[in-house]
Amino acid sequence: MPDQDIQVTGLRAEHHREPFGIGEPRPRLTWQTVTTRPGWTQAAYEIRLTDGERELYTARRLSADSVLVPWPGDPLRSRQQVGVSVRVWGPKGAGASPWSAPLTVEAGLLQPADWQAHFVSPAWPEATDRQVPPPVLRGTFRLRAPVASARLYATSHGLYEAEINGVRVGDHVLAPGWTHYTDRLRHQTYDITEALHTGTNTVGVLLADGWFRGRIGFGGGRRNIYGDRLAALVQIEVRYTDGTTETFGSDSAWQAAHGPILTSGIYEGEEYDARRAPAEWISVEVLPYDLAPLVAPDGPPVRRTETLAPVTVLTSPSGRTILDFGQNLVGRLRIRVSGEAGRTVTLRHAEVLEDGELAVRPLREARATDTYTLRGDAGGEEWEPRFTFHGFRYAEVTGWPGELGEGDIQAVVLHTDMRRTGWFDCSDPLLNRLHENVVWGMRGNFVDIPTDCPQRDERLGWTGDVQIFAPTATFLYDCSGLLRSWLTDLAAQQYPDGRVPMYVPFFPDRFPELRAAAWGDAAVIVPWVMYERYGDLGILAAQYDSMKAWVDGITAVTDDRHLWNTDRQLGDWLDPTAPPDRPGDARTDKQLVATAYYAHSASLLGRTAQLLGREDDFAHYTKLAETVRAAFRDEYVTPDGLLTNDAQTAYALALRFGLLADVHRAQAGRRLAELVREGDFHIGTGFVGTPLICDALCDAGEYDTAYRLLLTKTCPSWLYPVTMGATTVWERWDSMLPDGTVNPGEMTSFNHYALGAVADWLHRTVAGLAPAAPGYRRLLVRPRPGGGLTHASATHETPYGRAAVSWTRTDGVLRVTVTVPPGTTALIDLPGMTERPEVGSGDHRFLTEMP
Repeated sequence: MPDQDIQVTGLRAEHHREPFGIGEPRPRLTWQTVTTRPGWTQAAYEIRLTDGERELYTARRLSADSVLVPWPGDPLRSRQQVGVSVRVWGPKGAGASPWSAPLTVEAGLLQPADWQAHFVSPAWPEATDRQVPPPVLRGTFRLRAPVASARLYATSHGLYEAEINGVRVGDHVLAPGWTHYTDRLRHQTYDITEALHTGTNTVGVLLADGWFRGRIGFGGGRRNIYGDRLAALVQIEVRYTDGTTETFGSDSAWQAAHGPILTSGIYEGEEYDARRAPAEWISVEVLPYDLAPLVAPDGPPVRRTETLAPVTVLTSPSGRTILDFGQNLVGRLRIRVSGEAGRTVTLRHAEVLEDGELAVRPLREARATDTYTLRGDAGGEEWEPRFTFHGFRYAEVTGWPGELGEGDIQAVVLHTDMRRTGWFDCSDPLLNRLHENVVWGMRGNFVDIPTDCPQRDERLGWTGDVQIFAPTATFLYDCSGLLRSWLTDLAAQQYPDGRVPMYVPFFPDRFPELRAAAWGDAAVIVPWVMYERYGDLGILAAQYDSMKAWVDGITAVTDDRHLWNTDRQLGDWLDPTAPPDRPGDARTDKQLVATAYYAHSASLLGRTAQLLGREDDFAHYTKLAETVRAAFRDEYVTPDGLLTNDAQTAYALALRFGLLADVHRAQAGRRLAELVREGDFHIGTGFVGTPLICDALCDAGEYDTAYRLLLTKTCPSWLYPVTMGATTVWERWDSMLPDGTVNPGEMTSFNHYALGAVADWLHRTVAGLAPAAPGYRRLLVRPRPGGGLTHASATHETPYGRAAVSWTRTDGVLRVTVTVPPGTTALIDLPGMTERPEVGSGDHRFLTEMP
């Protein structure tokens, strides 16, 4: 009989929550085990693959592995649907668990030859130097019998939404997303079985410029980066109830027309005239296209994830109506309106107010304006833009007929539909708000790619920002699929000499030739963080050539002393002393930053080579890292252990990247703490130093100093924006000045997650939950309470299950509760304890005295 006290749950294929239309023919499998038995460990597993009622494969393996286990059977074929079930055995001959609930895994179209459809585009001439009305395409097909199942496979040049018989297909937003379209264009798979009927059916596709043809970049941006023709590729495959199949696809018989969208742009917003309906249908042109770049998505799509009602309706000094949604968010507005035909409602967006009006200067040349012209329906009309998004807390409404009613306008939150995996809480409400700001900042900037900001004329996948934030991101959400896709583009766009583009997907704009430390190092550090947090050795194997090219490229441009003192560097970007118009003017020497990162990336590359069994590379890069560390010491460390560059970031880098001789570490740690105290516990770091400084202080035993730095409320500090009402993390420590005016600098975003990287320290040190082995197979429980906090907790959905640490501190006694998932262990390291016990799965409680 199955052992009912052991249940297999959370079965996943590769990193997909929804393994539908996937592109991996051999997806690795992950599962979790739920049991009340303390210390339970898996001794064996069995995987069963089925095709309907037919068993394809089953075999038992003696193994404790349950994360990213290799696919056991034959590779999936295009369109193949396989049921996957798992059962496990515990130790000492215990009985097997019941079989898990089956997971259905379905492959997409895996080969170019699977496509019979063609890219089709309107046959009309269009201006390519400005916005033009986006087209609607349509085709018809006739079904000869009832349908058992049907799939729609689609992608586009531009953004698209598909409809069957006038009904929206799927819930994806901004599909097909943004990749380096030249090398990788994602297609999506939809189940349309219920949308079809016997006889004639109509498929429609709405298109818009999006990232493909729209304006992207700085200073007005560029248009037509990937092409100047919008086009759709649609294939419908039907299996009838009699078992026969039929395929329909976009071809020369399709038609095109202009619809009610007048213009649509990511920066501009959307103009919609509900009085217009597609008319004057004309023919389409079949565009030649090599189908080799078509790939299935690596992770979830962008979706609508939440709606918010306005918390306040304001009247500005100029008499305008402004809605405050109480939260800086990324998305757009949905309106429900009644009025006469021809009336236009205009919606403008901004993150903050200045002098009571929308502060639109920080948006630079992003108009962030949507307009809706009413059709005049007696029963009212509902509208939401389709192909744009905005970063905003406030929305100005003009042209509204009558009074605004409750529910008339809602904010729709958009982001990649990642699974939430991490939480933090403590006794300080301001710290909790800071952490919530970090979460909202990630939500708003993980819109298909990890962007720097979501509101102005930029919204690019800056490498430095995600390198800094990756440890926090991978705790808060399962962003493995999104980051894997982004890293694939990074490698594809890497220069032959190893340089990494400043942002990915990359198109020539500013900074095309930079080889910048901390930014390009994302090629090495982001895959390493994913290995640490997800236990995914495959990501290191996939990115290894890219990682190696980056380090080798630095080696080629360093001097004979192995100092990286060439190239234009960004350094410790947005140091709080940097003038508004010169964000790169930092107290930390740019060449010091570059050499420190060179040593760090070479070291990580050596460790990666060892894990992958590349012994020659392991020896080479390990030696290289030590050589660069020695060069750093010779150039930047004085005989008494101080740095020639007396700045917080310089010391944080030297301490955290292991650049100092052991004899000098204590002195450097003391000097870092002195610098923080001399600054009256105000932060003195920019993008590079901010993720490191609290850990560097703690490494030096300066926990009280780290807490005082964290809890300072005046500018510059992490909590200053919170005291100013921030609901996301700002780009600058002083994006808003104490008098409520906006920083005059060009780069003044109010939603920029980089400085929120301190949340990783909140998770690991304040709450005390960290990985001690890849994928959290072994936990490190090491809280270090301070700052007057009386309690803190962190919870993380590890690949093995939920792990949690919570502590309370009263009257000198620290009480700690730990939850360890089945199949893992935890090393317990608490203040006041002379021993460091290691415990197995289950709930554990500890008590220790702490002054």
